[in-house]
Amino acid sequence: MSVERLVRALPGADLVTDADVLVGLGHDEAEWAPAGKALAALRASSAEEVSRAVAACAELGVPVVPRGAGTGLSGGANAVDGCLVLDVSRLDRVVEIDAENMVAVVQPGVVNDDLKAAVAEHGLWYPPDPASAPWSTIGGNVATNAGGLCCLKYGVTRDYVLGMEAVVGGPGGAYGSRVRLGRRTTKGVAGYDLTGLFVGSEGTLGVVTEVTLRLRPARRDAPRTVVGAFDDVVAAGRAVAGLTARGLVPAALELLDRFALAAVEDWKHLGLDPSAEALLLASVDTPGTSGDEEAAAVAAAFRDGGAAWAEQSTDPVEAEALFQARKLAYPALERLGPLLTEDVCVPRSRVPEMLERTERIGRRHGVRIATIAHAGDGNLHPLLVTPPGDDAARQAAQAAFEELLTAAIELGGTVTGEHGVGLLKRRGMQRELPLGARAMQKAVKDALDPLGLFNPGKVIGDDPDL
Repeated sequence: MSVERLVRALPGADLVTDADVLVGLGHDEAEWAPAGKALAALRASSAEEVSRAVAACAELGVPVVPRGAGTGLSGGANAVDGCLVLDVSRLDRVVEIDAENMVAVVQPGVVNDDLKAAVAEHGLWYPPDPASAPWSTIGGNVATNAGGLCCLKYGVTRDYVLGMEAVVGGPGGAYGSRVRLGRRTTKGVAGYDLTGLFVGSEGTLGVVTEVTLRLRPARRDAPRTVVGAFDDVVAAGRAVAGLTARGLVPAALELLDRFALAAVEDWKHLGLDPSAEALLLASVDTPGTSGDEEAAAVAAAFRDGGAAWAEQSTDPVEAEALFQARKLAYPALERLGPLLTEDVCVPRSRVPEMLERTERIGRRHGVRIATIAHAGDGNLHPLLVTPPGDDAARQAAQAAFEELLTAAIELGGTVTGEHGVGLLKRRGMQRELPLGARAMQKAVKDALDPLGLFNPGKVIGDDPDL
């Protein structure tokens, strides 16, 4: 397939063919995930252009790899050889904010934090808040069913997607057809939940060009921040399990170990004291005196769980710095060398054991692992840091990575809580899911994308048993 044929099939399109630019557009942030050589990239400016591109690629047999901001951590947006990288980041318009019905309609290139700011002007709130919210787009959040700090109490992206428009192929019509899925009402069970199917499908079923989102009223009071300092990470995990057992559900419950906290402080100089081996950060947003009582109960649960100290922060600047440190942990650690990022999720009662296994795995493989976590819902992000250019360290980190996946499965968990399967977690997913479930997934993919055009090789990949 020559790029000239693609150019002729898409006259007037903003096609990128420069090899150096294609390399940058051909991968996300997943360390060591393989990336192929794209034939070209299209910076689409409308849904109509996406539709024409998909139709042309189907006719020419060119795979389509959708891409947004490229902040993913699983290789889900990585190019395959001979593909068209379909960049939808220019589709960045907030189409509608319906304040009366608490609904927003947006294009996939809208940045998460920009949407939050837009709806806040109407007294509304969009809760999903991945750490990448200042850069990641709604399309990418939908593709991976992103969560974030507030998902413990308020849910993940799927809980807020009411409907969407997508460019599809297969039984929905010829490749390039635009189809509307879902609704904009609060309730609706007409037919299968195809919207829910597309959320988290990582671009393997079609290209999302518009999303209808549920909103919530803005929170009335500033959240209270409760901090607990622990002498070791596993003790912090036990405190998380104890908090869950008491039925306490803060808006956020985050964990940072000393390694991560020190990396942030060395980089940003936020005035934090990284002396504790682990910190738990809880955000309580229940209004009024009930919120005060809940914050006190969370602090007591931290102390009963073994915290060296636990208090509600009375300094809003300090509280903001602590949660800012949590969000900055990944880029801070990335400065130290190549970073392989885990995304396992285990039942909350098994968090202490998963943290203990993480420490053992790191020691056994000689890999330095920093741990951050959405601890309240059992979603752990061990970050495997390796020296630049050290091939032996890279191999050790990759071995530890696979062992962490196995440990999560053995504890009744999953290999990915919010980053997606992409390329990095395919073998882990095959170990986690029974053959029958994987066969059903493949049947769905084959039915909706019979040409295997959309993001080939991702998620299901080459399953040896199918």
